[in-house]
Amino acid sequence: MTSALLNYAEEGPASAPPLLLGPSLGTSYALWDEVAPELSAAHRVVRWDLPGHGGSAAGLIGPGATVGDLAGLVLALADALGIERFAYAGVSLGGAVGLHLAVHHPDRLSSLAVICSSAHFNGAKPWEERAARVRSEGLAGLAEGADARWFTSGFTVPGLVRDHREADPEAYAACCDALAAFDLRDRLAEVSVPTLLVAGREDPATPPEHLREIADAVPDAALVEIPGASHLAPAQRPEAVLAALRAHFDGTARRGMEVRREVLGDAHVDRAQARQTPFTARFQDFISRYAWGEIWTDPTLTRRERSMITLTALVAHGHYDELALHVRAARRNGLTPEEIGAVLLQTAVYCGVPAANSAFATAQRVLAEEDE
Repeated sequence: MTSALLNYAEEGPASAPPLLLGPSLGTSYALWDEVAPELSAAHRVVRWDLPGHGGSAAGLIGPGATVGDLAGLVLALADALGIERFAYAGVSLGGAVGLHLAVHHPDRLSSLAVICSSAHFNGAKPWEERAARVRSEGLAGLAEGADARWFTSGFTVPGLVRDHREADPEAYAACCDALAAFDLRDRLAEVSVPTLLVAGREDPATPPEHLREIADAVPDAALVEIPGASHLAPAQRPEAVLAALRAHFDGTARRGMEVRREVLGDAHVDRAQARQTPFTARFQDFISRYAWGEIWTDPTLTRRERSMITLTALVAHGHYDELALHVRAARRNGLTPEEIGAVLLQTAVYCGVPAANSAFATAQRVLAEEDE
């Protein structure tokens, strides 16, 4: 590692699509600790530290710095790692860097997620005042109020608060200078990469209306609001942020949801989504990405063939509630009642007569409902 580059951590297969993760002012790349390892299953994840934060050298920026300067450092890091084009997600100041890249370097981005951030940060004055305070007093006093600015009442991440306290005051103040000068509202319509906005519903620093403003201006942008999240949503609601980022960055998840609806029907999928909780969110995402986004979309077998295989497997394991669901799916996939009966008859040979007997009863009930 050289001091000319931002400090970074890299996770995931080197051959996977690259995804860069940017931090919020006052934090290190530890902000992504609960999210990055999960994203690295499908991406080459590179998370970086702001100058003077975490392990990055303070001298990488100075007074009067701009978000463009920070974006230049991110591009230099990507170049050093041999990354030409990448997906990008950033929080607050890190999100502003992403917007700058999307406007000024669209050829480098494949997609963008802007989290708890803004196209402006309420004007220059508050940031000029904060920069002056930090340059004269240091960061200890400001760090004492970090929890109130970053999280809902009663929640904290001590390591991130420590990172705030230990950041270099001059580099922190230079980042404040960058926020003071940042305003991309008149350029948002130029953003051409697929863009997701993620808002913390309880965020006092960049309230949801700031993200809605971007979503309204960026063509075809999507917006997700996360209940119970304040300014550092990846630390406070990592499971919700992870689900949103996977749905945005992972094309198999989007296609998987489309196929899931085509095969199982909108009514079933809507019920499953309505029942989703933070506890089940990862499982629902797993189903959409792997079962539907990778297996059911593989063109090697037709959907008719996949339905026949699925019916057989469900009979073999006695999953009759799922069997009913997939009898309906088999009809959508073009199987006739006679063909479904032939599949179940074959299961009598290979899975056992009692299993086939229960399967026929289940299928007969479903097919009778279809005729009503």
